[in-house]
Amino acid sequence: MATLYTEQSKNVTKTWLLMTLFVVVVILFGWFFSFYYNNPNILYFFVIFSIFMNFFSYWYSDKIIIKLAGAKEAKREEYFDFYISVENLSITAGLPMPKVYVVSDQAPNAFATGRDKDHAVVCVTTGLLSILNKTEMEGVIAHELSHVGNRDMLLSTVVVVLVGFITILSDVFRRNLFFGNMRSRDNDKGGGLLIIVGILLSILAPIFSLLIQLAISRKREFLADASGALLTRYPEGLANALKKIALYSKPMISQSSAIAHLYIADPRGSRLGKKIGNLFATHPPVEERIKALIG
Repeated sequence: MATLYTEQSKNVTKTWLLMTLFVVVVILFGWFFSFYYNNPNILYFFVIFSIFMNFFSYWYSDKIIIKLAGAKEAKREEYFDFYISVENLSITAGLPMPKVYVVSDQAPNAFATGRDKDHAVVCVTTGLLSILNKTEMEGVIAHELSHVGNRDMLLSTVVVVLVGFITILSDVFRRNLFFGNMRSRDNDKGGGLLIIVGILLSILAPIFSLLIQLAISRKREFLADASGALLTRYPEGLANALKKIALYSKPMISQSSAIAHLYIADPRGSRLGKKIGNLFATHPPVEERIKALIG
C-alpha cells in the first residue's frame, strides 16, 4: 500500500528523472543545432549549459518563482494572523518555519516553493487574506505545508526553470530558422528534411513541457488536499476555502503561465469552456477536490 513516505520517495525520484531527461533533451537540441548550422561548438555549449541549468534550477528556482510572482516578504507585524497561522501549523506538521510572502492581488490564491523543508516558502495573495476566515485560511496553509512535507515542491519548482528553458530554446530555433544569420545547410542534400525535423522539434518541445506540468500538478493537488485535511483535522475548512476561491473567476493580475501549476487554484481564471478547460487545466476540477474532502 502506498504511504506518504512512498510518495515522498517517488517525488525525489521523479525530480532526478526529470533533471536527467532535461539534460538528454537539451543535448539532442544541441546536436541538432550543431549539425544544422555546421558548428560543433554549439553542442559543447549545450552540454555545459544543461548541467549549469540543472544546478541553477535546484539551488535558485525558488528565488526565480518569487520574482515571477511579484511577491514580497510578509512581515509579522503587518500580516500577524497569517504569519502566526503558518508558524503554528508548521509546528503541528513538524516542519521548520518557512518564509512567508504576500502577492498584492485581489484574486484569492496561494502557493509553496523551495527545494526542501529547510528552504521553503509559503505565499498567499492579499485577495485570499481578505475573503477567508481563520479555519479556511488554516486549511489553505495546511495544504501548502503539505506540499513541503510531501516533497513534491522541489519537483514542481524545478519544472518551472527546466520547462521554461526548453520553451525558450524552441522559440529561439524557430526565429533563427527563418531570420538567423548563422551558416545553415539549407542548400545541402537533406537540408529540407532537417528543416522539417527542426520545426517539429520546436513545436513538440513546448507541448511536451505542458504535459509534464499537467502530469505533476493534478495528482499532487489531491494528495496535498488530503494531507492538509489530516493536519488541521477539519477538512471543511479547506473545502470552504476552495469554494470561495472558485467563485472568483477572474485571472490574477500578477501571474505567469510558467508557475501556474504551483498555485492552489489556476491563476489564469476560468477562461475556457468546461470540457476544454478541464482537459488543459493544471489543476483538477474544484468539485472533485471538494468531493474528495467531504464527500
